[in-house]
Amino acid sequence: MKEKNLRLGIPKGSLQDSTIKLFARSGWRIRLSSRYYFPEIDAAELTCSLSRAQEMEMWVETGTFDVGLTGHDWVMENSSDVVVVSDLIYSKELNKPARWVLCVSGDSPFRKPEDLKGRKVATELVNFTRNYFETLGIDVEVVFSWGATEAKVVEGLCDAIVEITETGSTIRANGLRIIADLMETNTQLIANRKAWEDPWKRKKIEQIDLLLQGALRAESTVGVKMNLPKKNLEEAMRLLPSITSPTVAELSDREWMSIEIVLEEKQVRKLIPDLKKMGAEGIIEYPLNKVI
Repeated sequence: MKEKNLRLGIPKGSLQDSTIKLFARSGWRIRLSSRYYFPEIDAAELTCSLSRAQEMEMWVETGTFDVGLTGHDWVMENSSDVVVVSDLIYSKELNKPARWVLCVSGDSPFRKPEDLKGRKVATELVNFTRNYFETLGIDVEVVFSWGATEAKVVEGLCDAIVEITETGSTIRANGLRIIADLMETNTQLIANRKAWEDPWKRKKIEQIDLLLQGALRAESTVGVKMNLPKKNLEEAMRLLPSITSPTVAELSDREWMSIEIVLEEKQVRKLIPDLKKMGAEGIIEYPLNKVI
């Protein structure tokens, strides 16, 4: 009987290292080997392959991969028929949502998309850009850019570009000006439709999604433990935020209670001084691997 196997696509390039780290925190160790495009993974039922994010949806749609990680922008660019399992966003490891923007030279007379009628626009996101202008009824020439897209408009090779940015700082540093936002994008977990309909594969994909989401959620979350005088418990409970109710237990000294909570890391800086004023002792903050 043939062993069941799920083929997993790992994005090559800027997302590669962060994706491997995310899977490690989720419970899977992925190791690059001499067979560079086929990393090893410590799960007999999983097989890994590397692919550029721009091509990932194609390999998933055709069934070469059962599941993979890529950007929402590339799913939209290729109008692919895949299952979007989930968004993997707001992560220290994976990219935060970024924007595809329409840019012109800083001294350009163009102020809005309509001003580009009859002009040339360069981008790597050709199909989406062409559809964007067609929807607005603006006739432009959209050409593919192989890279260094910012330089093309500066050098006069085109009149505008559509490029990706998070903060816009690189755009401004290159002397460009944003005149329109086209799309926000983030990393997505996508699956092949046939694989998604297979009960065993769907269960494995959902397991991967659950643990990846748990690892992402844990990035900005910490656990806090402390001992608190019992007389101040009610006041502390009004103060303590938590995903669920804090865990409270009596100590051998009945005048004291042990409290454990899970909360956003940024809340700790204000919370700990307030707890100290209530008499809390032995306050411990610890990182979390996953929050499910």
